[in-house]
Amino acid sequence: MQNLAVALQNSERLFDENEIDSAIRRIAVDVRNDYAGPRPVYLSVMHGGMLFASRLSLAVGVDLEFDYLHATRYRGATTGSGLAWLHRPATPLEGRRVLIADDILDEGHTLKAVRDWCEDQGALDVRVAVLCVKNHDRRVPDIEADYIALEVPDRYVYGYGMDFHEQGRNLPGIYALR
Repeated sequence: MQNLAVALQNSERLFDENEIDSAIRRIAVDVRNDYAGPRPVYLSVMHGGMLFASRLSLAVGVDLEFDYLHATRYRGATTGSGLAWLHRPATPLEGRRVLIADDILDEGHTLKAVRDWCEDQGALDVRVAVLCVKNHDRRVPDIEADYIALEVPDRYVYGYGMDFHEQGRNLPGIYALR
């Protein structure tokens, strides 16, 4: 198992908790404006999106119907493989507006598969909110985030929900390996 303390020594903090909170409050205004009206289904992507989704839901200030999903390509690794569904939402999505909250949009394979699945379930509208988007040109076609709190460099990032070998998700900042 990789050592989190060693990783932290070889990393730089990109954003502290105050900067993250400020960025989340900023996008919450847009979400609030876009989701006035019928109560949307709010899907947190586990495990990485949990902290961001919780904080965003508090800042949005509109009533949301909570559910979650757990789909992963990583399973503790640093590179992805095929998508594995560990839990699908129990809330019917047909005819509903859906907001997916996740930790990061990197290449986009997982978020695209999740968004497409929601659309296949009959969701009226599916939007994506992410804590971070990674700056690179490897994104799969037809996936973008509608709400982006922060941009991060094309490096391995962790903290605030994102893991370093299943460690460090509860760090109150976002870190990047050097």
